[in-house]
Amino acid sequence: MTSLDARRDTTTAATASLPLLAVLVLALLSAIAPLATDMYLPGFPTMADELRTDASSIQLTLTTFMAGLAIGQLVIGPLSDRWGRRRPLLIGAAVCIVASALCAAAPNVGALIAFRFLQGFAGAAGVVLGRAIVADTVRGAAAARIFSVLMTIGGIAPVVAPLLGGALLGPVGWRGVFGVLTVAAVVMLIGSFFVLRETLPASSRQRGGVSATLRGARTVLGNRRYVGYTLAFIFTFGTLFGYISASPFVLQTVFGLSSGWYSVAFAANAVGLTLGSLVNARVVGRFGARRMLIVGLGSLLTWTVVLAVLTLTGLLTTVGVLVLLWLCVTSVGLVMGNATSLAIAQTPSAAGTGSAVIGAGQFALAAVVSPLVGLGGEGTAVPMAIVMVVSAAVAVVALATLTREPQPGH
Repeated sequence: MTSLDARRDTTTAATASLPLLAVLVLALLSAIAPLATDMYLPGFPTMADELRTDASSIQLTLTTFMAGLAIGQLVIGPLSDRWGRRRPLLIGAAVCIVASALCAAAPNVGALIAFRFLQGFAGAAGVVLGRAIVADTVRGAAAARIFSVLMTIGGIAPVVAPLLGGALLGPVGWRGVFGVLTVAAVVMLIGSFFVLRETLPASSRQRGGVSATLRGARTVLGNRRYVGYTLAFIFTFGTLFGYISASPFVLQTVFGLSSGWYSVAFAANAVGLTLGSLVNARVVGRFGARRMLIVGLGSLLTWTVVLAVLTLTGLLTTVGVLVLLWLCVTSVGLVMGNATSLAIAQTPSAAGTGSAVIGAGQFALAAVVSPLVGLGGEGTAVPMAIVMVVSAAVAVVALATLTREPQPGH
């Protein structure tokens, strides 16, 4: 991509566009994974009793789902560069329906663990191919706007899912929650079948077998600008997940918030993430995705540095931590959609593979971050602050060193 191409890409939208109904279906695809992750969480104690197992075994059903989600993206994304988007998406949605129904009927925890892996693997189709469909259809500011909307849905869904699951638990039980997820997967299949067209022409698909897929992966990972934008996305998500993983202990144990006030604070931060994403969607057409990404990462690094300094010096107050976390999470809303659109724009011939690497890296880093923020125990905010500021710093360094525009004459 030349400097002129890059400037044009970040300041104008492609002539192609996605109709509103298609964007709504894509939003559902992006919401399926967080809904399937969090909706059944309130039912953990009941599940352990009914399935006659322990808490760690029930927790393993969440771990295997996340593993399936990560592995599924790595498999389905590259395959879609060879087969097109529509066929893998429809197959994935159909398998997700079956897997969700099997989860609802699981006779024991071992079966539930296996079915959850299958559910995650199949559900990955919606996540990875939703991004690829956007990348196939629109470019520049238009893509950044749509990705911002999808990130907004992705930010709201984890907050709403446990509340919805808690409301359903009494009337229908945890098996009924999986029944609702089955219905959601049916809606995903119907919407994908009737609304989403094939967006990767046969002439643009990769030829060959596994070797061609591996060559495509090497091409994607060999693109310096793609790697830079992808690392910016992944480590920004690491900052967000560091907050998500540590905040229950930091805000309740360290700063003394009740569970009710913690829920209010968590919801307020979700609103901040949504607000940042919506603001980005509104102004990115005027300022460009790269400029908005720089603003978002600059803001994120600034507030995480302040958070870390106040934490390490013991000057962090309850009001201070609430305000700083809100500012950090809101800044994330200015990063995720722009980083995604800019990364995938670097690999137009392998958007499925590019989307898969982003998604797999995202969940792999989340798996690393989660135990790191707990290294100091439940009585300190220091690990959370360090993980957040280091993640933000890595994101900024990746953007600054790997995505610089080539100088004239080079």
